[in-house]
Amino acid sequence: MNVEIPSPEQITGVILAGGLARRMGGQDKGLVEFGGRPLVEWVINSLRPQVHALVINANRNRDRYADYGYPVIADAMADFQGPLAGFSSALAAVRTPWIITVPCDGPYPAPDLVARLCTALREQQAELATASDGRRMQPVFALIPRALAPSLEAFLAAGERKIDRWYARHRTAIADFSDRPGCFANINSDDDVERLGRKQP
Repeated sequence: MNVEIPSPEQITGVILAGGLARRMGGQDKGLVEFGGRPLVEWVINSLRPQVHALVINANRNRDRYADYGYPVIADAMADFQGPLAGFSSALAAVRTPWIITVPCDGPYPAPDLVARLCTALREQQAELATASDGRRMQPVFALIPRALAPSLEAFLAAGERKIDRWYARHRTAIADFSDRPGCFANINSDDDVERLGRKQP
């Protein structure tokens, strides 16, 4: 099998901002201020040059997210079912054959995130690709083809929610980011806002 690397024109970036953020008292994390601007702006600025288009997956404050000028997609499933629900809704909505997913709470996505995931996809002859910081997988940073939408829909319809269990059903490439693990630093508390503000990767 010869896997073709998708070009940036074939990829829509999906910023995942649909969670409940229970560890931050239910705040909408994408709108939490970091370094003088909402977290989602950091992610937009990093991801936008790497892809053809952007969408934001959000279930709250949709008007505020829409102010950034990108489509806002809510989960088709009710009750905040986790990132796979966001993946599925994005795959159903976008027009490009691929999506790349990035969480809204990590202000420093790698500037070559898309390129590395694409390279891993080709080199490992896989169906989809995700990232590793060198110690553990970072599964919400993922390059996924729209062709896998039916598989994901069936997985969710069966009551499954765990990302790694769905990935295990497909050939999944792992892109190594052990040289820059700080790109996956995320904010789960007010202390994280202060700590990450003092150091960038």
